Amino acid sequence: MTLMQVIFLANALVTIFAALMMVTSRKLIHAALWLVLCLFGVAAVFGMLEASFITIVQIIVYIGAIAILILFAVMLTQNAVDDSYKGNRRWLMTGLVALLALGGTLLALFTWPKVASLSTALTTAQLDIGLIGQALVDPQGYVIPFEVSSLLLIAALIGAIYVGMERKGEEK
Repeated sequence: MTLMQVIFLANALVTIFAALMMVTSRKLIHAALWLVLCLFGVAAVFGMLEASFITIVQIIVYIGAIAILILFAVMLTQNAVDDSYKGNRRWLMTGLVALLALGGTLLALFTWPKVASLSTALTTAQLDIGLIGQALVDPQGYVIPFEVSSLLLIAALIGAIYVGMERKGEEK
């Protein structure tokens, strides 16, 4: 086993541990900090793949902007310091929905005929930033994953609006 493989496996273990701690943490601030570590692990994977542009984008956009924005939003929320979180009472239903979504995603990926084209490595010509942008929106390129990620961001935005809404009849 080479040194790069050992570093990759150690990074993968830390990233998976951080992801598990993020979703099981009882305090929102701790979950956001675990998210930062998880995103840094993903950036390290991009760095090991020698995709320097994507590594820098991961660090600047996700760790530097989105994670810090989440931390500020959590700290500015009125009940963010409330330690009376009892956990999700519907964890079984949540787990079943998550497994169903995972199964549907895997089924779609393994039955989609062009799934092999998504796993191709970027060529040296595609390392140009302009070509990466064209590959993201090209119908023969990565347009489907690009659009799925935009739907994920829209779902996160809708969730943030729902969580941030004041409900009638609740105390402030």
